[in-house]
Amino acid sequence: MRVLAFAASRRASSLNRRLIHLAAEIAGAKGADVDLAEFGEFEMPIYDGDVDHDSGLPRGALELKRRVIAADALIIATPEYNYSISGALKNAVDWVSRARPMPWRGKSLYLLSASPSAMGGIRGLWQTRIPFEGCGALVFPDMFALPHAHEAFDENGRLKDHALAERLEKELSGFVRLAEAYADVIAPPERRSAINKALEEQTDIQPAAE
Repeated sequence: MRVLAFAASRRASSLNRRLIHLAAEIAGAKGADVDLAEFGEFEMPIYDGDVDHDSGLPRGALELKRRVIAADALIIATPEYNYSISGALKNAVDWVSRARPMPWRGKSLYLLSASPSAMGGIRGLWQTRIPFEGCGALVFPDMFALPHAHEAFDENGRLKDHALAERLEKELSGFVRLAEAYADVIAPPERRSAINKALEEQTDIQPAAE
């Protein structure tokens, strides 16, 4: 099973980049074939309906679309901005959602966040679920929020808190197993065709770009 993993941050010292590297390593150990990407590979302007109409998706959005389509599942670590979703991530979701068939639809997704705060970014994760679920992604029920993340990693990039480390490994193991099971269900060509048709019927009712 192929998993696309990235942190929705371009900052070199981003705590979410450290967390996604750890999550990707764990997912790989659980049997996933992980495509670990840098968010900078998906550079794109603020969504503009006129640009979309005249030129289609920009290069960064096309690359993200390609990588999403090639994956069975995604793992995304995202910062919390002002109690909500990262603007850059929301913009990426919006651009890619204009492609047809809808790339997000039917993809399993696990969300994480790392923050220096005591909340660990959990408020942002609840907001981040909304656009992905609205686009038809299957968002894993559990989410991992790492509090005091600036002090959470050891020199090897591991979590110092053993309870948190065990929880992250347990959740990722459950996510990989569930995503594998779903991928197996839709693997037969005739089954995948039927599911894609049903999903596209839902895509057709999505509002047009304004």
